[in-house]
Amino acid sequence: MLGNILYGLVIFIHVATSIVLILVILLQAGRGGGLSDTFGGSSTQTLFGTKTSVFLARATAVCAAVYLITCLTLAVMTGHRGRSLVAGGKVQLPLSGAPAQSGVPQPLPDDFQYDF
Repeated sequence: MLGNILYGLVIFIHVATSIVLILVILLQAGRGGGLSDTFGGSSTQTLFGTKTSVFLARATAVCAAVYLITCLTLAVMTGHRGRSLVAGGKVQLPLSGAPAQSGVPQPLPDDFQYDF
C-alpha cells in the first residue's frame, strides 16, 4: 500500500518536473531569441528582473537534476515491482516428460486469476 502511494508520488513529481523543465527551457533566449522573444521581446526580464538568464540557468539545472533523480528512482522502483507469473507460482511449468503440444493456443483454465 505504501509502495503504491510512494510510486504515485514519484510519478507526480516526475511529470511536474518535466513540465517545468520544458517551460524553463522554452523561456530561455537562445541564439534565435527563443520563445521568450516571441511573446513580447524581453518579457522574461520584466517578469524575473535583470538576472533572468542566471535564474533560468539555475532553474534548468535544478529541474534537470530532479528529472534525472526521478528517472532513476522510477527505474529502480519499477524493477522491484516487476512481477513474474512463473516466479509467483501462478502458472505451473509443463513437465519435461509431457508430450509437446501443437502450435494451437489452449484456453485458460476457469480458475486462472489475472494479476495486473
